[in-house]
Amino acid sequence: MDKNKVFFFDTTLRDGEQVPGCQLNTVEKIQLAKALESLGVDAIEAGFPISSPGDFNSVIEISKAVTWPTICALSRAVEKDIDTAADALQYAKHKRIHTGIGTSDSHIRYKFKSNREDILERAVRAVKYAKKRVEDVEFYAEDAGRTDNEYLARVVEAVIKAGATVVNIPDTTGYCLPEEYGAKIRYLMEHVDGIDKAIISTHCHNDLGMATANTMAGVLNGARQVEVTINGVGERAGNTALEEIAMILKAHKGLDVHSDINTQKIYGISRMVSSLMNMPVQPNKAIVGKNAFAHSSGIHQDGVLKNAETYEIIDPVDVGVDTNSIVLTARSGHAALKFRLETLGVKLSEEALNNVYQEFLKLADKKKEIHDDDILMLAGADRAESHHIKVDWLQASSGIGMKPVASIGVDISGEKFTAAATGNGPVDAAINAIRQIIKRPVTINEFTIQGVTKGSDDMCKVHMQVGSGEQVCYGFGANTDIVTASIEAYVDCLNKIKN
Repeated sequence: MDKNKVFFFDTTLRDGEQVPGCQLNTVEKIQLAKALESLGVDAIEAGFPISSPGDFNSVIEISKAVTWPTICALSRAVEKDIDTAADALQYAKHKRIHTGIGTSDSHIRYKFKSNREDILERAVRAVKYAKKRVEDVEFYAEDAGRTDNEYLARVVEAVIKAGATVVNIPDTTGYCLPEEYGAKIRYLMEHVDGIDKAIISTHCHNDLGMATANTMAGVLNGARQVEVTINGVGERAGNTALEEIAMILKAHKGLDVHSDINTQKIYGISRMVSSLMNMPVQPNKAIVGKNAFAHSSGIHQDGVLKNAETYEIIDPVDVGVDTNSIVLTARSGHAALKFRLETLGVKLSEEALNNVYQEFLKLADKKKEIHDDDILMLAGADRAESHHIKVDWLQASSGIGMKPVASIGVDISGEKFTAAATGNGPVDAAINAIRQIIKRPVTINEFTIQGVTKGSDDMCKVHMQVGSGEQVCYGFGANTDIVTASIEAYVDCLNKIKN
């Protein structure tokens, strides 16, 4: 094994997908898994099969769809979990079960109401059981960041002897300082007998903004697998961002470590994840934010014009940002749209591409320039076709000195309804009209409007969270018209409410 290679373990489809409102269907997961394969990740954590039939099926289908990466399924240290994970991996060319248990005193005492010796035995038992089903077994010591190093070393040594091929040292709460986390990895490298028989992995959360720093501290002290997500998506404040670690390794050649990541595909897959998960990328996000390579300071602009290296340590082309090919217009042809979508990691059938192209032309008539986020939204618009509640038409009017009013036509499983209502504004009026048709009590908990690029003709993205009884659902809409985008998001929520 190449001792200087850093393996990339992507958990966007598992840990990243736990973010409320970011759930993907199986088709979307397969699309993203294929993009991750082309990016060059070594392992894809495809899901937690015991958690739901949907997750189980997604792991099966992803296993069939990709060839080179190891497909990993998560489980607790429970035999039924492990069996379910193994069954879901039956079609994977390279399969791994990721099993484990909490090892911090807090988890042992309060979560498991147990003791150190019992947890150690359960850890070993789980690894041995998983080893009967697959050859490649990864063990995670949950909350390792707050686990006593001496006890953690005992656990790591025991699971390696039991057959673990990878041992994950998660900073589950994002609490560790980089020096502290690096020292923890170094302690394990120096005190665990047989440590050379397994790969030590990092899994850092970003609660205090130190996920990337902690991950790099782990790598510098001997860890050779990094568990990451695209755009750093994940629970709470998120996980370590794949693009940040990949570009740190590329920029700092003196570290004498490398990866197989094709960094020129980073920008495209970043935009794909943002679109599929309805998670905007903050403008100042490292590597993939829209301002990452923007210079507004006169001093900076002067320096960059003279020599880009004065203020840019990364060539934008290295992450797939080709400023000459991002903007499309109404004069762009069918082939140009297809090329741009494929650059962003989206491959469509000829029929689907034709449909997207027609919508592209309609949008191009409204906007002077079409950007990547615009066409990604158009490519995902067909998801609404399967909804049982659809908007046939919408008319809203408002202005100074007049009462906002809206009329709407709705198709519910083939049956047509119309209604009209007033409100505090055109969006409120349109929603009130829908409420006259669909009488179920629904409360809007969150309502966020975001412009994708800039300008009065911009594509508007709306994120909405609604509550109905004990159910909470997330919806998404995109249109150049704010009222239409808002109603699309509201109807998207309604379609996700059960019964």
